[in-house]
Amino acid sequence: MNTQGKVFKYPDNVDTDVIIPARYLNTPDANELALHCMEDIDKDFVKNVKPGDVMVAGWNFGCGSSREHAPLVIKTCKTGCVIAKSFARIFYRNAINIGLPILECEQAADEICAGDEVKVDFDTGIITDITTGKSYQAQPFPPFIQNIIKSGGLLKSLKEGEQNG
Repeated sequence: MNTQGKVFKYPDNVDTDVIIPARYLNTPDANELALHCMEDIDKDFVKNVKPGDVMVAGWNFGCGSSREHAPLVIKTCKTGCVIAKSFARIFYRNAINIGLPILECEQAADEICAGDEVKVDFDTGIITDITTGKSYQAQPFPPFIQNIIKSGGLLKSLKEGEQNG
């Protein structure tokens, strides 16, 4: 499984209220929520993001509340992956639960620039900055977590397991 796209770069401590401002959480519609993804830090993100594009961030991405809306809106925007130096633990778990690919790689987060073209191989954890030609090694998820992400989330992977088992 791979993704390739343009980089949107963000700083340390991007919290869930920045990813999806609480003022919009009165709708259960993920597509409507996604229209407001990152708007308080990058008001043009939803206008410019294309399927497969990659978010790159610093330390503690997704800190703040435990709501699943934050990784859900990123995924609904068709973002291919989030690469960060580190993720808030509840965001990390929620991302896996809903099938949003994420990777931790400090060097990639430091060196990849906004606007760079990046390719990510989730099976190997190799992140390639096509713009600079540099590659980075992130720790790939074990196969059972990769299966959750490939299935589109935990519940979908469990349903697939029931159907196949």
